[in-house]
Amino acid sequence: MKHLLSIVLLGFALSLCNLSSKLTSKSSGGSGGASESSKPASTAPVEHAEPNAEQAAALAGGKQVTWAQQGISFTVPPNWTESTNETKMLVWTSPGSWGAASLIVNISPMAEDFPTDISLNAFYESAKNRSKNGEVDEVKWLEIDGLKGLQFRESNPEKPDDQRRLQWMAYRKYAGQVQLVNLMLATQAKDFARHQDAMYGILYSTKVVH
Repeated sequence: MKHLLSIVLLGFALSLCNLSSKLTSKSSGGSGGASESSKPASTAPVEHAEPNAEQAAALAGGKQVTWAQQGISFTVPPNWTESTNETKMLVWTSPGSWGAASLIVNISPMAEDFPTDISLNAFYESAKNRSKNGEVDEVKWLEIDGLKGLQFRESNPEKPDDQRRLQWMAYRKYAGQVQLVNLMLATQAKDFARHQDAMYGILYSTKVVH
C-alpha cells in the first residue's frame, strides 16, 4: 500500500510542478501584450455533485467519516478503512493490496495573496490540454458542498497495472489560511471499473467547510 500511495502522490507532485511553471509564466506576461494573469476564468458551466443510483448504491450501509482537523467529511463503503490521518493528509482504502482503491485528501496552505482564481483556471486549462492529448477523458467544473472546483479523470493508461486517478481540486479559506484542497481517488487501471461507482459516490458525498 505504501508503494501505491507513493505512485499516486508522485502524480500529484508533478501536477503541482506544472502549475508552478504556468503561474510563473502567466504572472510575467508576454512581451508586447497583456499579462496572462489578467485573463478571466473559464466560463464553462459548473455542474453540481449529484450521485446517480449506482454511485449511491455503492455507498449503501457506509460510514460517515469526519476529518475534524480540516473540517472535511464524506461517506465511504462499510469495508473501507483509514490508513493515514495527519494534519495535511488523510487516506482511506478499500480491502485488498495493489488492486485496492484509495481516497487521498491533501491540504496545501498558500500565501494569503496567492492568486487562487488564476491558479484554478490554470489547472483547468492544463486538464483540457491533457484531454486533447488523450491523457484525460473527463474534465469539468464541479461544485461540491457549495465550493467550485475542477474535476478530471485520467484516461486508461497503456499498462493495466498503472494507476488511474479521479481528482477534484479547489481552493478555500479555512482556519485563517488559503488552502488548496486536493481530493484524489485512485486504483490500478484494470480495477477502475469495479471501484468506479464507489469512488464517484465518495467524491460526491464530500462536505467541505469553507
